[in-house]
Amino acid sequence: MHFLFIFDKYNNGDNMNILITGAASGIGYNVGMNFAKKGYNVFFSVETDKQLEVLREKLENDKLHIGSFKLDVKDKEDREKLKNMDIDILVSNAAIGIGGSILEADMNDVRENYEVNVFSNFEVVQIVLNNMLNKNSGKIVIMSSMIANIPIPFLGIYASTKASISMLGNCLRKEIKLINNNVDIILIEPGIYKTGFNKVMLDSKYDNTNSRFKELNNSIMVLENEILNFVGCKDLSSISNKIVKASLSNNPKSIYRAPLLQNILIKLYIKFIKK
Repeated sequence: MHFLFIFDKYNNGDNMNILITGAASGIGYNVGMNFAKKGYNVFFSVETDKQLEVLREKLENDKLHIGSFKLDVKDKEDREKLKNMDIDILVSNAAIGIGGSILEADMNDVRENYEVNVFSNFEVVQIVLNNMLNKNSGKIVIMSSMIANIPIPFLGIYASTKASISMLGNCLRKEIKLINNNVDIILIEPGIYKTGFNKVMLDSKYDNTNSRFKELNNSIMVLENEILNFVGCKDLSSISNKIVKASLSNNPKSIYRAPLLQNILIKLYIKFIKK
């Protein structure tokens, strides 16, 4: 009942309903606020009750059309909530990341990374997409990453989940176009942003004090911090604006990347180096 109350309370007439998963902070939160400031009905979903409490405190003084609820994408009961929601745009953003060597990874952690980023996210996509097909309109915006295109040592597990997301998204788009031209599947591949997410994932690889790679830790750490500080983008507007533009476009491209410099570097890598 509490969820239904929130949905009804923030339904703004015939305006579009936008759902953001993984919206507690970072890109998801930023994108949600951008949509809300444009007057759309925006639903921020987060993984835990604690995140929901913090989010509601942050949003309590906003006079925008914003709803919030707990949606742990791994939880079937949480996903069931979506069956009764009329969503016009889904931004599938929920994700976790682990760093470290593939050789030494705890396979339970690997499974968890795939469960959140790939399997559960696409179960959410299936539910929302079927509703969109039934009403013959909508957009599914799937958050992948530029890292899907680059084999970076010690980030291979996370990168492989994003590569899976990109492939599934690209294939899904082609499938849907065979049966419906009014529902769009859009991939977003952000580069490195200083949201805190990347820093936590990079640092997690150093937790294993018995690693075969421990002698390399200092040099790897220095290089990663230099790269993060040099190319990492603190301002989220470049990627947030891309997502909003893609979501509201009548003829969106199949894939969007930002920031610009990192996008150029990725294109050069794919064209001249990737084998």
